[in-house]
Amino acid sequence: MKVVPPAYHQYLYVFSKVKAYKLPPHHACDPHIKLEGLLPPVGVIYSLSKHESEILGEYMLENVEKGFIRPRSSSTGAPVLFVKKEDGGLCLCVDYHKLNAVTRKDRYPVPQMNQLLTVFNDSNIFSKRDLCGAYNLLRIKEGDEHLTALRAKY
Repeated sequence: MKVVPPAYHQYLYVFSKVKAYKLPPHHACDPHIKLEGLLPPVGVIYSLSKHESEILGEYMLENVEKGFIRPRSSSTGAPVLFVKKEDGGLCLCVDYHKLNAVTRKDRYPVPQMNQLLTVFNDSNIFSKRDLCGAYNLLRIKEGDEHLTALRAKY
């Protein structure tokens, strides 16, 4: 709190580590997964190396404790796999391609780059934020959560 000027103390909650590890409440604008027909089929459980299994176990335990995921049975489920990063580390991924295949796509125009640059034309201060893990704070519409189920050996 000493490094934050007093004028900004009303915004300290934005940087709360406690809130960063909790799901926000549901809102009317939560993303809805609109299916075009049938539920996606249940994905296979990919075989993992011992190291990958350890990482997956830690991930599952940590995210169950945070409330980001919860054990349950589901009529669908996407498999978990690991992708090697440039630095040699592993990135955990959930293979949602079967869900994506049966999801109705929202179509809306993407802003043109020159229009975006015009918005920032007179700006001279920019900031960059690393939102690692912020994806887990995105709530799915209540009732659609089962569609994002993952399948793992744990």
